[in-house]
Amino acid sequence: MSQSTMTRAFRSRAAAEFAFDEILYAKADGVARITLNRPHNYNAYSTHTLEELAAAFRDASFDDAVGAIVYTGAGDRAFCTGGDVKEYAASYVATPRDYWKYMGLFRAYIESITNAGKPVVARLNGMAVGGGNESQLACDLTVMAQHTYIKQVGTHVGSVACGGSTQWLPIVAGDKRARQILMLNEPISAEQALAWGLVNWVAPSVRRGDAWIEHASADEIRLAQQRKDEYTIDLSRLDAQVDDVVKRLLETFPECTRYTKQQVSFWKDLAWHSTVRHAQDWLALHYACWEPLEGMQAFVEKRPPRYGLLRQRAAEGRSSEAAWGAPLKACDGCGATGLPADHTFCGACGRPLS
Repeated sequence: MSQSTMTRAFRSRAAAEFAFDEILYAKADGVARITLNRPHNYNAYSTHTLEELAAAFRDASFDDAVGAIVYTGAGDRAFCTGGDVKEYAASYVATPRDYWKYMGLFRAYIESITNAGKPVVARLNGMAVGGGNESQLACDLTVMAQHTYIKQVGTHVGSVACGGSTQWLPIVAGDKRARQILMLNEPISAEQALAWGLVNWVAPSVRRGDAWIEHASADEIRLAQQRKDEYTIDLSRLDAQVDDVVKRLLETFPECTRYTKQQVSFWKDLAWHSTVRHAQDWLALHYACWEPLEGMQAFVEKRPPRYGLLRQRAAEGRSSEAAWGAPLKACDGCGATGLPADHTFCGACGRPLS
């Protein structure tokens, strides 16, 4: 390969050249800013979004004019709420083998953050839920707005948060706290996230009139999000904190910073690469089961999942993996096989099943 060919392969590109659909990308003053731009879906990423994010992080990583990367979401309600559950329900429950391919794109996205070769600062402008928390865990540093929270949802929607959270929460927050976050799926407030080491800084983000509320209560946060009684969400102090962190990061030697990131990431890399390929295969296989079908359909239909039903069926010795029982029956009339154990009539010819 000639030197000119190599130069073209690694050349930096103007951010506007990419013409992304679902993210915003800008570069200026040594900083690349990548913004999830799906506020109508609480900044949940689609399959297409993952490809755009990976491309943006790779460009920022290769651009020698960029010294730090800021990753955030549009608006003030959500940083990122993980994968688009409606897309999961519509696409991947029907074809679980395609979820294995999707996880390949997700891995490339997460690794574009961890392998960026320069510090990535997560700016949590809103809630970081599911894969959104995994995304901020992949980043090197996190600044969190005080009105927001962190939460996992896997065991409530029929999935497992093994796209970073099962691997990294024990390292970041400790074993017992990781189990609490992952098994109970309860929101972790900004103050609690800071105390547990999930984030580095918390910036006040609630105001009443001209006055900042330094430690806003849940009620004050709710009023600010509803813009009632003069309460508002204001992200200016979040931005000031992020800018200060970035300024300090740029006042370091780039190669020393890159290798520091590599060394500090040893345990994260070990946990990730020891488990993620297994997770990719298990999740794809699990998408053929009843749990994700029930959990994600319940999310789409805005109803409570029927956890008790699946547990009851297992306790009774019936299938809790397949909605209509294991495919064990055959029809004596038409010869159809693989019919669900709970069916009393053949789905092919309508004959009663023995």
